[in-house]
Amino acid sequence: MIKELRVKTENKYEMVDLTANIRELVKEVKEGILTLYTPHTTAAIIINENTDTNISKDIFNCFGRLIPEGTWLHDAVDNNATAHIKASLLGPSETIPIQNGKLLLGTWQSPMLVELDGPKERKVILQIQ
Repeated sequence: MIKELRVKTENKYEMVDLTANIRELVKEVKEGILTLYTPHTTAAIIINENTDTNISKDIFNCFGRLIPEGTWLHDAVDNNATAHIKASLLGPSETIPIQNGKLLLGTWQSPMLVELDGPKERKVILQIQ
C-alpha cells in the first residue's frame, strides 16, 4: 500500500512531526514495515525527539555552523546549496516497524519532515509492506 501525505511548511527551516497522520494509517496493520520517503532534494525525513522544540533549533544551529550559507557553487543557480547539502546528509527516508497497528518507536521518537528551503508544500510518500 502506498499513500501520499502533503505537508505545508511555514518557515525556511522547520521540523514537522508526522506521527499523528501516520498512526491513523497503520492502525489496521497487524505487522509490517513503514517506509517514509520525501521526493525533494531540499527536504529530509528523520526520526528524533518529539517533546523539546530546542532539539530542532539545536540541529538547525549545528547545520548553520557546519554548512554556512553563501559559499557554494550552486548558490549561483538558486541560492539554496546549503539546503541540498543538509538534505543529503540527513537523507530522504526512514523505516519504522509496525506491530499490532502501532509504530514501534521509542518513547521520545517521532518521524519528522525536515524543511530546509521553505516555506513550501512537500510530499511524503508512505509505503507499508
